[in-house]
Amino acid sequence: MNGILIIDKPEGLTSHDVVACLRRILKTKKIGHTGTLDPFATGVLVMLVGKATRLAAYLDKDEKEYDALVKFGYATDTGDRTGTRLEREGYEPKQITPDDLIRTISGFMGEIKQVPPMYSAKKVDGRRLYELAREGKEIERAPVPVTIFKLQLNQDRLPQEAEAGTFYLRFQVTCSAGTYIRTLAEDIGRELGPMAHLEELRRVRAGQFGLDRALTLEELEAQADPYSSLIPMSEAVAHLPSITLPVERVEKTLNGMSTRFSADGLNEGQNLRMLNEAGELIAIGTYNAEEESIQPKVVLG
Repeated sequence: MNGILIIDKPEGLTSHDVVACLRRILKTKKIGHTGTLDPFATGVLVMLVGKATRLAAYLDKDEKEYDALVKFGYATDTGDRTGTRLEREGYEPKQITPDDLIRTISGFMGEIKQVPPMYSAKKVDGRRLYELAREGKEIERAPVPVTIFKLQLNQDRLPQEAEAGTFYLRFQVTCSAGTYIRTLAEDIGRELGPMAHLEELRRVRAGQFGLDRALTLEELEAQADPYSSLIPMSEAVAHLPSITLPVERVEKTLNGMSTRFSADGLNEGQNLRMLNEAGELIAIGTYNAEEESIQPKVVLG
């Protein structure tokens, strides 16, 4: 069986742990995911089952949405509550006003630059940064551009604890893929003054998939047929335009042969869904404007 599962990851499990659980529940080894969540974080994990693992590069996963609880008052070495508190010499707590907060938050809207955290899965020279961090090493990391589409404070006013320098604020963040919410929290805290780290993080949406489509591992395991919850591969890439292949072109497409096709509005190199007459996804193809044809790039039949 092939398709997509949306899992509501619990706290304490790595994304790899979720893969291992699904392999046991579904009794298959061919399972992947489209983006990790830290062990302390919860929420949407898009899991690919069977041939759907070939679709990873084509899913609509560029925009993600999070609920984040940020604790202001001190930073940690990991950027979240699992790390060791970092003391800040010479810091005098000050009162934070709503105007301070609004001005600071507005500075993080749109395209910004982030330095990837040392405690992250990003690879540098073949090694994960968190591996180096656990060895006590810190290396220079180049800033990368990310986009913050929405950064909204999910509470009406600053808490009274703001005067003492330690307080919590809850944010809703919509951002591009590759954004580190830990780094965003740290940067906001640094700009605002009292430093900060993530206390809680919940991903509520990844691309088109939200928590409304998600199952916990317990809910999935309790089903008589856990495969019944699979989202069809064609739906998973529904953001791509589609063509329906004539019957005589299906087998040829499965064999990697291109199909003549001309349509207004298609661009060179554009990806399309190639469906059979039953609406099943046969392949992801790429449009060749010069030859007016579609060349299958990923065959799924």
